[in-house]
Amino acid sequence: MLDHVSIGITDREKSKNFYDAILSTIGFKRVADYGESIAYGPSRENPFFWLIEHKDIGHAEGFHCAFRAPDRSSIHAFHAAALSSGGTDNGGPGKRDYEENYYAAFVLDPDGNKIEAVCFNPE
Repeated sequence: MLDHVSIGITDREKSKNFYDAILSTIGFKRVADYGESIAYGPSRENPFFWLIEHKDIGHAEGFHCAFRAPDRSSIHAFHAAALSSGGTDNGGPGKRDYEENYYAAFVLDPDGNKIEAVCFNPE
């Protein structure tokens, strides 16, 4: 079981705005903000996704993180929020052939990290 993930970011405000927007669409919120690190999760007691600011990092090539979304409509909301908050499309909402009922959307965050929202609901 995954406990937490942290990713490097270069622009705190831009990344905070991006993740506030997209993660709220799938039931997560910013639960802690310690200046150079920001945590998200379903509650303050369960922060599992962290942003760590590093001014000198380059493109985060190869990083991928998938968030479990509650349903397909939240996948669409996630994708729309990402695009309107500085993200880049990397595969719009839709069914994937990875396994039965795999429905997902993929975006790149402002630092190029690959972020996915996925659900396994049949409709």
